[in-house]
Amino acid sequence: MKKIKYVLILFLFIHIHSFAKKKITFISEDGVTVTADLYLKGNDYPYVIMFHQDGSSRGEYNEIAEKIMNLNYNCLAVDLRCGDRINYTENETAQFAKNNGFQSNYIESEKDVRAAVAYAFKKSDQAVILFGSSFSASISLKVAINNARISAVVAFDPGEYLKPVYILQDNLKEIDKPVFVAANKSNYSYIKNMFANVPSEYVTMFTPVNGKGEHGSKALWADSENSKEYWLALMMFFSKLY
Repeated sequence: MKKIKYVLILFLFIHIHSFAKKKITFISEDGVTVTADLYLKGNDYPYVIMFHQDGSSRGEYNEIAEKIMNLNYNCLAVDLRCGDRINYTENETAQFAKNNGFQSNYIESEKDVRAAVAYAFKKSDQAVILFGSSFSASISLKVAINNARISAVVAFDPGEYLKPVYILQDNLKEIDKPVFVAANKSNYSYIKNMFANVPSEYVTMFTPVNGKGEHGSKALWADSENSKEYWLALMMFFSKLY
């Protein structure tokens, strides 16, 4: 165990200097043009699909995606139609939805998530991992239930963002695959209670010990107080998937 932790801690300081990243688009279920950043490790690798929190964009994953690629995954960081701008990256899906009269709430964003899953699965013919942040963590969990195209979920600070249309807690008992759930200190008790009826063999719960943490995947950014603690827990989860 000590050796594994040493290797994972070392991983935190490794940076990729050579990788292919390009902006791509695909069409959502209702005709919205979805923009995403494709981080291509290789055609034979499975995908981790990354979704941002509200008011954000695919730029939320600029530094995160590069580290996940170290684990031999392709990454797809997706602009959902509910969002704005972060890290100098405009949310182009949200702009398209607004300019063309499409609804852009949390529920409608599920269409973009499903389209991203279809895109990545077609590219690799392998089940994908969903990586959600705040409201998109909730959508990722919803989409993953009983979905053979999804092998695991990483959910940073999920919640009941889909009420009243969909009550996440009532459906989580149907989870049938590994889930990593990260919560900052203020959200931990609430989120832990949400997952109370999920079979324990499927869920890994995490909250930082040495600080309050951040909301959503921003907790993994290098300038976040507890980023290394979050990363270590996340890498331990990934190490058990295959």
